[in-house]
Amino acid sequence: MNRFRSTLVNFLLILCLGIGTTGCISTRLPVAISSPWEEVNLNTQANPLDIGFANDKHGFLIGTNRLIQETNDGGKSWKERSLEIPSEENFRLISIDFQGDEGWIAGQPGLVLHTQDAGQSWTRLALGNKLPGEPYLIKTLGIDSAELATTAGAIYRTNNAGQSWEGKINEASGGIRDIRRGVNGEYVSVSSLGNFYATLNPDQDSWQPHQRASSKRVQTMGFKPDGSLWMLSRGAEIRFLEQNDDLETWDKPIIPIVNGYNYLDLAWGPKNTIWAAGGNGTLLVSDDEGDSWQLDPKGDIQPTNLIRVVFDGSSSQSEPRGFVLGERGTLLRWVG
Repeated sequence: MNRFRSTLVNFLLILCLGIGTTGCISTRLPVAISSPWEEVNLNTQANPLDIGFANDKHGFLIGTNRLIQETNDGGKSWKERSLEIPSEENFRLISIDFQGDEGWIAGQPGLVLHTQDAGQSWTRLALGNKLPGEPYLIKTLGIDSAELATTAGAIYRTNNAGQSWEGKINEASGGIRDIRRGVNGEYVSVSSLGNFYATLNPDQDSWQPHQRASSKRVQTMGFKPDGSLWMLSRGAEIRFLEQNDDLETWDKPIIPIVNGYNYLDLAWGPKNTIWAAGGNGTLLVSDDEGDSWQLDPKGDIQPTNLIRVVFDGSSSQSEPRGFVLGERGTLLRWVG
């Protein structure tokens, strides 16, 4: 019995020592006293995937199963809209973007919609059958002008309201699981298997591949407010790039909580807070650049995966627009 107790004590000491030397890892986190989010009822079981606003009050939310809803009060309430697209096809609306009344929607399979009147009417555009991959991300550049990225890493641009598209990057980088665009037109994409990532600057004519930061497969990547990169990997790892000019050098992983779920998105909110969203209602916040984290109480009670966090800095209101998008019609709205 004494030998058993001694072995057990030694095992626990080794376990504690191992956890203490692997970085910022915890199985428990403090829960914030209050939440800056409120739940919004969408009355749908579809998954919202993106959100875009034509002005401070008027915007659209899109997602799976042809989901499109409209708000006229800044996202406090939403009403279902319909689109003139074939009813026999189960479209997945994945990306929406506005500049004033000019707006675009990208969807799958093979769907691009354009509006010039803030979404009162939408025109479906013909893409042809030679487009590499499926539409994945669309960005409004100006009147009648947009940039479209596909699941094959191809990037096209139109300057005539989608009547024709010019290939900016025709050579596909292979299948991707995610692609993000920076404010200056730079891109970062993650391969479909998560085993490498690629970057593309506006002055480059081909994707530049890079090795992942560790053996953990990459979940998604994006841009910090200063333009540098962040990375989410399997095992609930968060990493930040050490130097903007060295894409192979990453900080040590931050693992705020070990609960068996991966993080699916990262975003910067007001006062330089960092928000991490993930599986089974995981919603974390850090106000010290990732050194410490808290569980958000509103996210913690959501019985679903939280897949996106969106902050829209174009709002002229004192509080920014912010939303957390989750599966099965889950939506949280920032109230500060």
